[in-house]
Amino acid sequence: MKKIAIVTDSNSGITQEAGGQLGISVLPMPFTIDGETYFEGINLSQPEFYEKLLKDASISTSQPSPESVMGLWDKLLKDADEVVHIPMSSGLSGSCQTAIMLAEEYDGRVQVVNNQRISVTQHQAVLDALTLKDKGYSAAEIRAELERVKMESSIYIMVDTLKYLKKGGRITPAVATLGTLLRLKPVLQIQGERLDTFSKARTVAQARSIMIAAIKSDIEKRFGGLDGQRVWLEIAHTQNDEQAESFREELLAALPGYTEAVIEPLSLSVACHIGPGSLAVACSKKLEA
Repeated sequence: MKKIAIVTDSNSGITQEAGGQLGISVLPMPFTIDGETYFEGINLSQPEFYEKLLKDASISTSQPSPESVMGLWDKLLKDADEVVHIPMSSGLSGSCQTAIMLAEEYDGRVQVVNNQRISVTQHQAVLDALTLKDKGYSAAEIRAELERVKMESSIYIMVDTLKYLKKGGRITPAVATLGTLLRLKPVLQIQGERLDTFSKARTVAQARSIMIAAIKSDIEKRFGGLDGQRVWLEIAHTQNDEQAESFREELLAALPGYTEAVIEPLSLSVACHIGPGSLAVACSKKLEA
């Protein structure tokens, strides 16, 4: 059986420490903050990021350099036969397409997975890759399976403030002003390549109810049922630990077939566009046995 190395990026929310525990490699995503370059999980922690964000620092994201990507692959291929690389969705960053082009130099030994996921659902894709690896799948077979199920996940995100959507140009100043006056809590949706507006709420409680109804509908209508055996459930947030805990209790109460939902911070690449105080619920369909 071939020895396979698994690679992802920090958009998955997997830290360097957690990556080491899982036996995978995590490429740190670069951020430019007030003209200086930082790398997530290397010289930029979550608390440091939010401190800079709240001080209105100029923050932009970029993709890992080709040299850093290929350097990691070359290092891994000294011991491994093949590499499976799982970057964030191609619809949300150019890093996936760049990796696909770079992999052409490796004669099939590097398989880049474009399975349209980010943050907690990308994290689950990495765990699925490890499961498939343990079952004896080749790198190409792992890529094919993850891409086959790429649309079998959902994320719904409540945004607490419109400030960062406005700052990033995702909404106009006029819409931001009106929304702030009305105290709107937009609910965004990520499915596949797109980040779209899903609904609008006037209160956090209403936004939470909207997200629970949406994920419940997805489980029932898209993923085959509410028996607790169909999907992995995840709660995510941006600096909102206390609400994330209570939201998990509310979610599980609404889905009696389910007893577990992991809680993780949203990746910083998402956080920089929506700011602190957000809540999210996600699900990813379990692999077929």
